[in-house]
Amino acid sequence: MNTKFKAHIAVLIANFFFGACIVSVKHITPSVMPPFALNVARVGIALLLFWLLRFFSNTKAGIDKKDVPRFIVCGICGVAINQLFFIKGASLSSPIHVSLLSLSTPIAITIIAAWLLKEQLTRNKILGLLLGISGAATLVFSRVSNAEGKDMLLGDLFVILNALSYAFYLVLVRPLMARYSPLHVTRWVFLFGATVILPVGMKDFVNTNWAAFQFTHWFSLFLVVIGATFIAYLFIVYGISHLGASITGTYVYTQPVFATITAIVLFNEQLSLVKILAAVLIFSGVFLANKKQDIVAMVD
Repeated sequence: MNTKFKAHIAVLIANFFFGACIVSVKHITPSVMPPFALNVARVGIALLLFWLLRFFSNTKAGIDKKDVPRFIVCGICGVAINQLFFIKGASLSSPIHVSLLSLSTPIAITIIAAWLLKEQLTRNKILGLLLGISGAATLVFSRVSNAEGKDMLLGDLFVILNALSYAFYLVLVRPLMARYSPLHVTRWVFLFGATVILPVGMKDFVNTNWAAFQFTHWFSLFLVVIGATFIAYLFIVYGISHLGASITGTYVYTQPVFATITAIVLFNEQLSLVKILAAVLIFSGVFLANKKQDIVAMVD
């Protein structure tokens, strides 16, 4: 088995964990664990494991002082705001909604890159943005789900804010990835993000009724903390190092598939025409927004 094939398998497994994580979050929050308490478990344990890996590496642990402000912002956007809104949104919304709305990230990156990096908005990108936003709006304002949470609208909006925050992180972290290894960046980003998440959720974490956990709850917690955070992040880093960021990024489109399968099996959620239409609009929007050559130009 060659290295690239191993990398493809690793990235696929990582995105399976990400997709299944959405359903796992829905299973344990808020029924047996408050969302912010889950954030503490997820970030705290993953942070500890990321730094333990430092003992198996010969690279320096420090960062340049000039990079500290950017690391702090990346920690707030890529870990704190991102994960707080994701867990809270997933606890309120439906797994299929969450998985599809999470695909707003590539669309948001297009907008942010045009704003911060002055990247040109082509006709494809503009059309892609309109389609993607239309698909997200279709989901947000639809109410057809067997797995509805307490407040679907608020949950959907939180997931969109999570996607926007993560998009800011992906744009802002690029210069850091050019100067440090991906794992080193992840380690410090989690450290700065944890300084926000731990104080916010520690009270809920301490007050969690652990005695109420059954085997499925413990398994879901393990899947979120170890599978979808520690292992998945390591596998994504491995994929980026051997396949590049672009190829690794394309696997994000498998997440709704994994999330939908697990949601149907565990929550008996149904695929409605509204969800299928929204999925087509979002996938089409992401495809066009990331297509380098304008379709209109090809026709001309």
